[in-house]
Amino acid sequence: MNLATSKMHSKQSLRLWLRMLASTRIIEKKIRSHLRANCDSTLPRFDVLAALDRAQAELSMGELSQLMLVSNGNVTGIINRLVEDGLVARRTAPNDRRTFYVSLTPQGHATFNKLAAQHEEIVDNMFVSLSDAEIDQAIHLLNKLNARSGPEETDPFDNS
Repeated sequence: MNLATSKMHSKQSLRLWLRMLASTRIIEKKIRSHLRANCDSTLPRFDVLAALDRAQAELSMGELSQLMLVSNGNVTGIINRLVEDGLVARRTAPNDRRTFYVSLTPQGHATFNKLAAQHEEIVDNMFVSLSDAEIDQAIHLLNKLNARSGPEETDPFDNS
């Protein structure tokens, strides 16, 4: 690649990054707004419920934090409120009183399923202008981009 081509590629890469960032922010803002206005929930709360649902088993708080790529402190407050609301069960590890395990309660599963259906509808409406082939192509390109990040960067949603 010569210098002129390299500079043009660099500018295009930057434009792509800014478009991806803007798109992510727009989509996230709409999801946050819908969850707040229509579901009396928040995106972090939804994310915790989703992580517990995907796990299909109880997780330690450390495992949950690691899965969500956030600190224990970020998850603790959300878990406390979910426990108060009866959506999450929390128990102390029998051999280590400092370790807590959390899982969805039956009410938590029902609530998450309702929220997930609405979440899916919102996201689907946001991508309605793209064909299935275009969505597949975008997923392929993003997977290619993510693979370039290296094996230490794992995508919990990549099931290709």
